[in-house]
Amino acid sequence: MSKAKKPQVMKPATAAQKLDVYLPATPREFQDRLVSRDELDELQRNPPQWLVELRRDGPHPRNVVAARLRVSNSGLARGGVTEALTTEQIAALAADPPEWLVHERESFAEVRREQHRLQERRA
Repeated sequence: MSKAKKPQVMKPATAAQKLDVYLPATPREFQDRLVSRDELDELQRNPPQWLVELRRDGPHPRNVVAARLRVSNSGLARGGVTEALTTEQIAALAADPPEWLVHERESFAEVRREQHRLQERRA
């Protein structure tokens, strides 16, 4: 006889990371409990209203901010962006990019081109 499997659970921070949301912006009930793998899958399949709004309007975690601005996480730090940004703040930065953002985008694009070139060379 085999024992019934215990469901895998994760900390709220891990679940928020997998959902690409900023943990402090999630509802208190999400932050205060462990999330099972099944619950996470259900949140991804059928996101509740708070998750839809959070993904759309933010605040967004650093990795999402960096991706939307087309820079690295390190580039954000070098630019002085240390807190989560909303979609509106990201759009304002993208519409009128400061000098650091222009420089970081160029640097990031160069790194990506080099990675792509090396990948093609290996293939």
